[in-house]
Amino acid sequence: MIKRIKQALYFPIASYFRFFAQIKLAGWNPKIIAITGSSGKTTLLHLIESQLGNKAKYSHHANSSYGIPFNLLGLNRNKLTPDEWIGLFLLAPFKAFKSVPYEKLYIVEADCDRPGEGKFLASLLNPEITLWISSSLTHSVNFDSLVNNKHFASAEEAIKLAIVNGDNPLMIKEAKKFKVPIEVVDKKGLESYRIDENSTEFIIEHKKYSINFLVPKDVYYSIQMTNLLMKTLSLPFDLTFKNLILPPGRNIVFQGIKNTTIIDSTYNATPDGVKNILEMFEKYPAKNKSSTDSVLDKWIVLGDMIELGIREKKEHEKLATFINSMNLSKIVLIGPRVSKYTYPKLKNAEKFDMPKDGLDYILKNINGGEVILFKGARFLEGIIEHLLQNKKDVNKLVRREIVWQNRRKAWGI
Repeated sequence: MIKRIKQALYFPIASYFRFFAQIKLAGWNPKIIAITGSSGKTTLLHLIESQLGNKAKYSHHANSSYGIPFNLLGLNRNKLTPDEWIGLFLLAPFKAFKSVPYEKLYIVEADCDRPGEGKFLASLLNPEITLWISSSLTHSVNFDSLVNNKHFASAEEAIKLAIVNGDNPLMIKEAKKFKVPIEVVDKKGLESYRIDENSTEFIIEHKKYSINFLVPKDVYYSIQMTNLLMKTLSLPFDLTFKNLILPPGRNIVFQGIKNTTIIDSTYNATPDGVKNILEMFEKYPAKNKSSTDSVLDKWIVLGDMIELGIREKKEHEKLATFINSMNLSKIVLIGPRVSKYTYPKLKNAEKFDMPKDGLDYILKNINGGEVILFKGARFLEGIIEHLLQNKKDVNKLVRREIVWQNRRKAWGI
């Protein structure tokens, strides 16, 4: 009952904040560049930020029907508690008439996953350029609404240029419907991909691109989209991405207890995203640092992939097929979905419903020198907290708000 009430009120309440955000946006009138897709949006936003710097304002931590209006109005949810809403409602009218940002570009991440979200956001945003980084079956229709369902005389008024992932058949099919110029990015120009312990190198059309973070191979699309965007804006492009900073939970490397290496990829877990990270981890140059031999000592700790609906069973089983092809020392599954669907199809794995039980197993079984990848739901960041060598690194993990801390405590981590 409560869930249905929340669903019914979602857009009516969001419309209140959208109204005042529209006032603020009308007074500002920036060139809007929208980033959308099922995964990879935030990484693309940060790649663009590393190039544009203070030439643009960015919708950090804001990609929804609430988040984007909040970002435009300068409203923040710090605790994620119900009492915050009173202040947000009262402040919105005043924030609408505050001074506007000085930047002339607004780079905004638009999540069109929820039914109706694309249409809702399209009624607020009027992007001149849209970058469509990835898509699943559920996202292609929603992206179409972002392009076409705003009350414009024609689609050309909504978007002047769309840059899309040309290796996704679903996206190409949808893109053909757009009555706007299309730029396509595909992997034809990718010549090599290599990762080191803390960095990634791409060779694209005989040029070397360096990123001082671990990123999966599909980030190639984001690099090329960023490059195309900079050309469109007639701005220089830095192949080293020296100003790049990635947010928590995106393959951040930490020093763990007993000389272990922790790779934190806990931010989200879509089927394609998980597969991309596992492919990246396969190439990670891991050796047992506590031994003189060259035996690979890689662990994966996987949580559930959530909100998959009728595809839940199939996607978790497909995950097992890929894991079986990997060279791993340990496979630790945490959550009811991976335990029910993934575990039976694995050759050698441990499963736990609760993260506390998974943590206890890890603490008892690490010998030292292992490289451990964390990916998926089920509060895996709470497990990582207990494995960090430097406890100050806790602040670099995802979900630091009070509400998440309380939930982890309730689960024993």
